[in-house]
Amino acid sequence: MLEAKVKAFLQRKGIELNNMKLLIGVSGGPDSLALLHYLWSKRHVYNLYMVAAHVDHMFRGEESYAEAKFVQQFCEERNIPVEITRMNVPEYIAESGKSAQIASRECRYSFFEKVMKKHHLDYLALGHHGDDQVETILMRLTRGSTGDARAGMAFLRPFGKGQIIRPFLCVNRNEIENYCSENGLDPRRDPSNEKGIYSRNRFRKEIMPFLKKENPQVHEHFQRFSEEIQSDEAFLQELTVQKMNKVMTKKTAEEIIINIEDFQAMPMPLQRRGIQLILNYLYQERPATLSALHIEKVISLMSSPHPSGTLDFPNGLHIVRSYKKCKFLFHLHRVQSYRFEMNGPGKIDLPNGGCIVMEFTDCPDGINQMNTILLNHNDTQFPLVIRTRKDGDRMSLKGMQGTKKVKDIFIDQKIPVQDRNAWPIVTDCNDQILWVPGLKKFHRSLQHHPDCSYILLKYIKQ
Repeated sequence: MLEAKVKAFLQRKGIELNNMKLLIGVSGGPDSLALLHYLWSKRHVYNLYMVAAHVDHMFRGEESYAEAKFVQQFCEERNIPVEITRMNVPEYIAESGKSAQIASRECRYSFFEKVMKKHHLDYLALGHHGDDQVETILMRLTRGSTGDARAGMAFLRPFGKGQIIRPFLCVNRNEIENYCSENGLDPRRDPSNEKGIYSRNRFRKEIMPFLKKENPQVHEHFQRFSEEIQSDEAFLQELTVQKMNKVMTKKTAEEIIINIEDFQAMPMPLQRRGIQLILNYLYQERPATLSALHIEKVISLMSSPHPSGTLDFPNGLHIVRSYKKCKFLFHLHRVQSYRFEMNGPGKIDLPNGGCIVMEFTDCPDGINQMNTILLNHNDTQFPLVIRTRKDGDRMSLKGMQGTKKVKDIFIDQKIPVQDRNAWPIVTDCNDQILWVPGLKKFHRSLQHHPDCSYILLKYIKQ
């Protein structure tokens, strides 16, 4: 029964076993042992070249060491080349802070990749079966996974310079146990599979029996769901990439900026996947706490009636919205307040990368531009002060009675929130605001008169 199902499954997936060079990951448990035996029994039919690989994770002392010896003996009796290693995973967990399951997987797969290179193998065959697929999909949906992560495990996916293949996704746990019994296999049993501390074990013991009672072939429906999700996602991802290339105004390993209006013109399914692409690109290692909720938060931020806002994501990623732009960046530059004094001609370099230049002149050029201001030399008391804004800052403007908050000037001019604290404010020695460079001048700023001597200030942006 199992053999016929696997053969039909591989044919449906367009996979030919003929002349394959395989590495089979073998723990010694029922799934991997059955897979090893199945492929070994077909070695002459398909002219297979195979190597087995086993990792002792050193969690269970002599017990796990005995499992390694069991795998070695099983392979030697059948003349199957085998590579076995012991890896101190508990030590790696202590160093990395990763969970036991993630650390074990990383160590195990790194060894598999080395063995594949050593023996020039093309495929890594793993014993994951249909019930594993159901559990994986349910766990990821419960955790809030998005995109093709909801599809569970791929039947075929790239791995190193080769590919991972999972021929047993079409069969369930009972069919594998029956195969072991029919072929006289005596697999090892890992007692950790009975511990309720692992979420997969809880799904296996509490959810799977209910689903199987409803439909004994539930794994087949989940596998079909998985394949449909993967094909749909591949199509939508391709569309998303095309659209996102048009809405991104900056893309580096540390920062991505998108135009919000162009982004929101995309269909919502592509918007969600676009954010997912950005997160996948920026995160070299995806945080386990990242979920669909984070994507919804970004969408809400960009849809908010407020023109500015910030989200702080795991591992130091910041999402900053400012008017029509949305930035995704790891290093949020926070400028400390500053205060400089100028008593005569010279140049002040500012922390935001710009500078203020002072000149004495009788015939200034460009005096009507917002990046310059002209002051009467005789009426000006030094020092002039260049500083960052303060709470309550107000200034008198040309053509306006009373004063206006500097905060409102920034808002009117749509200055990004993250730029406002670093923006220079120029005052006289009495702290009267004379100029917000590039934006507004105080109401008594001058025009050029031939018989006067002037102070000309220039603001040069980065």
